[in-house]
Amino acid sequence: MKRIGSWLLSGLLLLAAVFSHAQGKVYFEQEGRPAGSVSAIELNGITYVDVQRTARKLGAQVELFATAKQAKITTKGFFAILTASLNEVIVNGKHVTIPGEVMIRGGQLMSPVDVFLLPAFQVAVNRYIDFDKNTFIVERRFNVELTDPILNATENLLVFDAQKDVEYTTSQPNAHTVLVTLKDTVLKRDAYKRLRTDYIASAQVRQVRGNTELKVILGNKAKNWSFTPVGDGKLVFRAAAKPGEPVLPATPKVTTPKTTPVAAPVIKAEPEPLSITAAPEEEPVTVEDPSVLTEDDFEEMVLDSMDDTPVAATPIAPSEPSSPPVATAPVIKEEPHPLAIKAHKKMRIVVDPGHGGKDPGATRSKYREKDWNLAVGNELAKLLKKGNFEVKSTRETDVFIALSERSKIANNFKADLFVSIHVNSTKNSQAHGFQVYFRSEKATDKEAAATAALENEAMQYEEVHYNFVDALLQSLAKNEYINESSKLAGYVKNAVYKQSGIGIAVDQKNCIRQANFYVLKGVQSPAVLVEMGFISSPKDRGRLSQSAVQKKMAQGIYNGIVNYAKTEGWLK
Repeated sequence: MKRIGSWLLSGLLLLAAVFSHAQGKVYFEQEGRPAGSVSAIELNGITYVDVQRTARKLGAQVELFATAKQAKITTKGFFAILTASLNEVIVNGKHVTIPGEVMIRGGQLMSPVDVFLLPAFQVAVNRYIDFDKNTFIVERRFNVELTDPILNATENLLVFDAQKDVEYTTSQPNAHTVLVTLKDTVLKRDAYKRLRTDYIASAQVRQVRGNTELKVILGNKAKNWSFTPVGDGKLVFRAAAKPGEPVLPATPKVTTPKTTPVAAPVIKAEPEPLSITAAPEEEPVTVEDPSVLTEDDFEEMVLDSMDDTPVAATPIAPSEPSSPPVATAPVIKEEPHPLAIKAHKKMRIVVDPGHGGKDPGATRSKYREKDWNLAVGNELAKLLKKGNFEVKSTRETDVFIALSERSKIANNFKADLFVSIHVNSTKNSQAHGFQVYFRSEKATDKEAAATAALENEAMQYEEVHYNFVDALLQSLAKNEYINESSKLAGYVKNAVYKQSGIGIAVDQKNCIRQANFYVLKGVQSPAVLVEMGFISSPKDRGRLSQSAVQKKMAQGIYNGIVNYAKTEGWLK
C-alpha cells in the first residue's frame, strides 16, 4: 500500500508539473464593448493565445503549414511567420524577438500576445490594440477622442484631444441645438452622454464617414456657447450663462516612458506529438474572415483587397560625431540600369515547371497539373536551347523542388529571365483561358489573389523554416524587375494568342494579371508565371491533356520570349 501510495503521489506531482501553467481565456473589448474570447495559457508570467483565432478576431487572415508547424498571418501590407519552438517572428521579412517560444498545445499554435501588439500589425489592421487585465482592448485607429466632460457651476466643457490640426465647422439649427463637424478625422468611439445640467442636456458624438460630428442639446440656462482650440491639441465646446474662455484643469505631465516588460524565462514542457489543427470559423472583431479550411491541415489564404501603401518608418536621429568630418569633393557615379548590364553573351533563361514529386498541384480525375507543367516545361527548354539561349530547368523529372530552391536556382544561374509553368484551377467550372502573371504585392483582383494562393500552397510541402528562406523569399522585388516582367508578360500573351493549334482562349484585355507569388518573389530578374489554362474547365482540360497542344503551348511561350529578347537586344 505504501508503494502504491508513493506511485500515486509521484503521478500527481508529475501531472502538476506538466499542467503547471494556467489555462483559460483571453477576452476582447471592441470600442468599449465585449467581443468574445479565445483560449489562452499563462506560463511563467507570459500569456499565450491561440494564433489562428486571435488573428481572425483582429481582422487578419491565417495560413497554417502543418508539416513545418508554422503559421502565416497576413493583412494589408503585413505578414508574420510564426514557427513552433522559436522565440522570434519574421515580420515583413525582418526578425523580431518575442518573450517566449511559439508552442503547440492541444493541436493549436499558441504565441505570446506580444505578436498582436506589434506596431506594424496595428497599422495593418487599422486599429489600436492594447492588452490589459487579460483583455485585448481594440479601438479604431483614431486621431480624435472625446474625454470626460468637465462640469461646474459656471460652465460645462466637452474636450476633444486631437492628434492633428483639425478644421471644423459649427452651426445652430435651432435655439437648443448646436452642431459641430470636425473634418477628416477618425473618432475613437461613438458616445451619447445624457448630462441633464443647466448648460448641456445631452451630447452625442459619432463618426459619419470621414468626419466626426458632435450634436449638443443645450440646457435651459445656456445663453452662450463656443467651440475653440485650447492649448496644444485640444478642442473645447463650452456652454455657459455668460461669454468667456474655457478653463481647463491643470494636468501633470507624464514623463515616464512606456517600456516593454522583461520576459520571464519559459519552462519547456514535453513537446506534444500533435499536428496543427485548424480552428473552426469564428466571427472576427473587425472584418469578416474569408479563410477556407482545406483537407491537408493547410489554410488557403483568400486575399480580399490588398494594399501596398508603405508604412512610414520612424527616422533615427544621427549621433553627434566626435570630430568634424573632413570635407571631400563628392564623387558622383552614374549607376547603370541593372538590366542593361549583360554579364554573358547569351540570354540565360530558367524554365520552372511548377509543382512535382509529392506536390501534384491541381488535380482533376486522372490528370495532375505537375505532369502537364513538366511536359510543356521540357518542350520549352528544348526550343530555347535550339534558339541559342542558355537554359536551366528547375526540374526535368517528377521530383519535388521547394519554392525557395527554385528562385535560388535562378539567382545562382544568374538568370536573365525566369518563366514558371502552371495550370490554374478554381471551383467555378466556367472559368477558363490562358493567363500570364507577374509578381506584385497588390493583386489585380480577387481571382488573381486566389490564383496566387493556389500556387503558394506548394509551401505546405516544404519542411524548412522561414528563418532559413526569409531573406530570399520575403525581400521585395525591385521595381525594374517588376516593370520588365510586365513587358515580358505582354510578349508571351501576344505570342500565345497568335499561336495556332492551342485552342485555349486568350482574353487580350484581361489576360495579364498581377499577384503575390512566392516562387517569383526572390528571383533577381524579370519573372513571369504562366497559367496555361484551367484544369477545372472541361474545355481547357480536354485541350491540355493532348501532347500536341502541349507542344503548341510551349511554342507560343517560346515565341513570346524570342520577341522580348529581340526588343532588349539579345537577339537580332
